[in-house]
Amino acid sequence: MSSRILPEFELFFPQSISEAVGLLSEYGEKMVVMAGGTDLLVHLKSFRERLASTAGHIDPAHPVSHYHPQYILSLSEVPGLNHIEFSEKDGLRIGAMASLADVTESEEVKTRYPAIWQSAKENGTVQTRNRATLVGNLLRASPGGDCCCSVLANGGSLVLQGHGGKREVEIDGFWTGYRETSRRADELAVELRIPSPSKDTVSSFVRLTRTKLDISKINAAVSLTMDGKHCRKGRVAMGCVAPTPLRLMKAEALMADKPLTEDLFGSLAETVAKEIKPIDDVRSSAEYRREVAGVLIRRAIETACGTI
Repeated sequence: MSSRILPEFELFFPQSISEAVGLLSEYGEKMVVMAGGTDLLVHLKSFRERLASTAGHIDPAHPVSHYHPQYILSLSEVPGLNHIEFSEKDGLRIGAMASLADVTESEEVKTRYPAIWQSAKENGTVQTRNRATLVGNLLRASPGGDCCCSVLANGGSLVLQGHGGKREVEIDGFWTGYRETSRRADELAVELRIPSPSKDTVSSFVRLTRTKLDISKINAAVSLTMDGKHCRKGRVAMGCVAPTPLRLMKAEALMADKPLTEDLFGSLAETVAKEIKPIDDVRSSAEYRREVAGVLIRRAIETACGTI
């Protein structure tokens, strides 16, 4: 039997957010949420291979859904989740079913949040961007997620709705470990919120891959508040260099209230190399990632500032 055949599961199509939350409350960790499905379906198809690698033993540290969800909740028929809205007061709001293609077609995102726009534009193929969602990319919690990196650089929060109401979780603390988030099993992520940037804010996203359409082997994003060539403050993020997308706090502190000079870029490269925690994997080596990290951060800064 082919290992690429989907395992059996029960599929639900709730018609409202409240119905979806009710199902999540009922089934808990036995149920997973599907938005675009571009990652979940691949995960399901490789279920037998993953189970075989563990000799059929389920790790008690993970819920059964880590291997094979018994129930899948599709958001495809839930209304009110595909919005992308911006206002000066409230900033950017992206619904859980807004696709990456929707993000790239938004002039507000392109103009005001270029790092997020670029990360969506370079994510996968045209076909996958038409299905994959930005919020889903964040929930996937991959340490190399392109949208994870760009959103972390911009800051913001995810709105989670459970049986007892809504709560907001800051993106800085949303990823708790490798492929793990602070979303509870009975909560639905309904929206991403990002503050409105100041008129002096610039941002960019850059990445390195083995081939154009491959998953990033290292990526970086910055959001900087500038006064000419002087950086007043900024947020710096990298992916593929730690178990979760990583905010480089030491690099940010080094840049604060300083002009962008060659000496600063040299110091940044040294600081970044010490701050990241890369590993060897199928896409790259820890040594390579550590060597290029400073170069990639510089490229992101110069791209954001329009100097390259």
